[in-house]
Amino acid sequence: MSKNQDVEYMPRETWRILKNVVVISIAFMVHFTAYSGAANLQSSINAEEGLGTASLAAVYAGLIFSNIFLPVVVIKWLGTKWAMSLSFITYMPYIAAQLYPRFYTMIPAGLIVGLGGGPLWCAKCTYLSVVSEAHSKISNISPEALLVRFLGLFFMIFQMNQVWGNLISSLVISSGDNLAAVTAVNASMIPKLCGRNFLPSTDAGEALQHQPPEKIQMIVGIYLACMAGAALIVAVGVDSMNRYKTSRSESGSGLTGFALLVVTLKLLVEPDQLMLVILNVFVGIQQAFFGADFTAAFVSCSIGTGTVGFVMMTYGLSDAIGCVVTGYLSKVTGRLPLICVALVAHSCLFVSLLTWSPQANQSYVVYIIAVIWGLCDSIWLVQINAYYGILFPGREEAAFSNFRLWESVGYIIAYIISPYFRTSTKTYVLLVSMIVGVSLYLVVEYRDRKAKKLEEKPVEPMKYVTGLDNIAYQKGE
Repeated sequence: MSKNQDVEYMPRETWRILKNVVVISIAFMVHFTAYSGAANLQSSINAEEGLGTASLAAVYAGLIFSNIFLPVVVIKWLGTKWAMSLSFITYMPYIAAQLYPRFYTMIPAGLIVGLGGGPLWCAKCTYLSVVSEAHSKISNISPEALLVRFLGLFFMIFQMNQVWGNLISSLVISSGDNLAAVTAVNASMIPKLCGRNFLPSTDAGEALQHQPPEKIQMIVGIYLACMAGAALIVAVGVDSMNRYKTSRSESGSGLTGFALLVVTLKLLVEPDQLMLVILNVFVGIQQAFFGADFTAAFVSCSIGTGTVGFVMMTYGLSDAIGCVVTGYLSKVTGRLPLICVALVAHSCLFVSLLTWSPQANQSYVVYIIAVIWGLCDSIWLVQINAYYGILFPGREEAAFSNFRLWESVGYIIAYIISPYFRTSTKTYVLLVSMIVGVSLYLVVEYRDRKAKKLEEKPVEPMKYVTGLDNIAYQKGE
């Protein structure tokens, strides 16, 4: 360790590390206040011909390419700090495209978002992993435990974007005498048209109303200001990861850009990674389903578009609280019990969506579902993200790239099938993918724990057995 590093790792450095984690978390929250707020409205305000969900599918198609090829190169070139700051800017054309929503404006803008998203999320995960290791050298707390705490703190603050972004959209849409903020569906038709029976390709025109242009313009202006502010927060408020060099380079692994790319591609076919694919895909599908299908079928259809933001705000607040709680609970219960809780709770939610018919006077039910769904999502996010950092030590960039890649596949699947299948069919897809994904995850847990036990098993010293001495050499001494 160099002299410079000795100075950096003073006891008070733990507070500086915490400051960096908090600033990054706030920047992501501010940025995704804008993006999530806009994305959650796509299935409602741009429902015709599936434009909104098609643009979101383009986002995650770009993200798949980005997660494979760009993070290791961009982070190696720019470093984690500037990769985050500049990646925020790539989201801005998508927000601006809401002013003139057409396939030739929304789809390219969505692809640009995807290209920036890979380096953005991998830079964040790499930064948290490295500062966890640096903090560990001072505090003597294991890097794995610190990573879970930092991820819990990050997602607690980050998920507040669902609160502010959706609060902004709901307040703007609901303000004044906007008749398009409430549902146009007759109360007697709500149980037949909405909920599990909702089919976007045929029902959206009847159930979802166009919003006035001035409302969209106001939302776009606020969201663009948020994104510019987030880029500035990281540029000014976050220390370079050079400050926390341990055994790693600025990119997090000490490998060249090409070597890191090879590591990313090789990790795609490792058995543990392959068995986690279904669960990763499920995480993406369930998030996309709630933001697009649930809000359209159960909220916009039965209550009105003006309520979508309030429901998503409830979901985001629940998710944020759940992230910090699950981060600390994992120290007490471990990872596996929390995953099992999420499995049972989410199964109950899916069954409720398949059996409940929304009514005009039952808006409180969607808020209950939003709370439970947010808590479940917090467990998936924190525990699976942390598990990647633990399962693939020294290859965090490649591991987090793969996590985001398969999560993006889940989003694409959800957005592609969204206009063409009823809510009930998509709910069955969620239920099956979750059960299969968790089953394979349990296999990975078993393999990992078995391997660690073998590594920890002490080697027994060789026993000296008397009576077998070679006395031929003793006589010559």
